[in-house]
Amino acid sequence: MTETTPSIFSRIVAREIPATIVAETDALIAFEDINPQAQVHVLVVPKTERYATVSELASGDPQLLADLVGMAQQIADDRSSGQYRLIFNSGEQAGQTVFHVHAHILAGDLGEGSLVGR
Repeated sequence: MTETTPSIFSRIVAREIPATIVAETDALIAFEDINPQAQVHVLVVPKTERYATVSELASGDPQLLADLVGMAQQIADDRSSGQYRLIFNSGEQAGQTVFHVHAHILAGDLGEGSLVGR
């Protein structure tokens, strides 16, 4: 049996790596991105590493995906009057670098170049 290295997000969940946590439940954790691309840039991450992409999460645990979106909305309500972008990168060519499903909440000043697909 081969052991896999925990993702950086699992290490945050385990409190091995510090993060500015903004919300947490038994199944989800949300924390500020260490390299923010907007005034508000928060990641929402399931505590399980079982799913690499949002499609896997949607088919494997749709309730967890719904809970993730609900947490994103609550954070956006608190930090940006409920107006935000919710982004999932799925696959290396799409910019995914951590293969532990996660959503980016972006709000506020997004800067030039980050408004692709308006």
